[in-house]
Amino acid sequence: MTITADDVRAIALSLPGTAEQPAWGMPTFRVAGKIFAALGDDDATMGVKCPVEDRAGLIAAEPAKFFVREGHDDKYAWLRVRLAALDDVAELTAILADSWRQAAPRGLAAEHPELGLPPGDG
Repeated sequence: MTITADDVRAIALSLPGTAEQPAWGMPTFRVAGKIFAALGDDDATMGVKCPVEDRAGLIAAEPAKFFVREGHDDKYAWLRVRLAALDDVAELTAILADSWRQAAPRGLAAEHPELGLPPGDG
């Protein structure tokens, strides 16, 4: 099964408090006004929140799946994902939920323990 932009949209919008808002000519997904995911302008990639210190390990472990845009993403807690490289919808859901947790207000995240705890709360 190939993961599509429609899959990203459906899963992102199913997360609590999420709204879609266009920015920079592409769809972004926000919780409490904070972006946690964005589709690439090619609908073949997405960007998600990821602590800067975790990016290199993820990219080294799965370079066909994860990448950063050098020069653009350097100072941001952001990671890019090639949708075609994802294993299944469950993996996409886990990635989006993790990114959502990083952006969601603590109170909202606490109301949804099924989505895990925000970083630093576990």
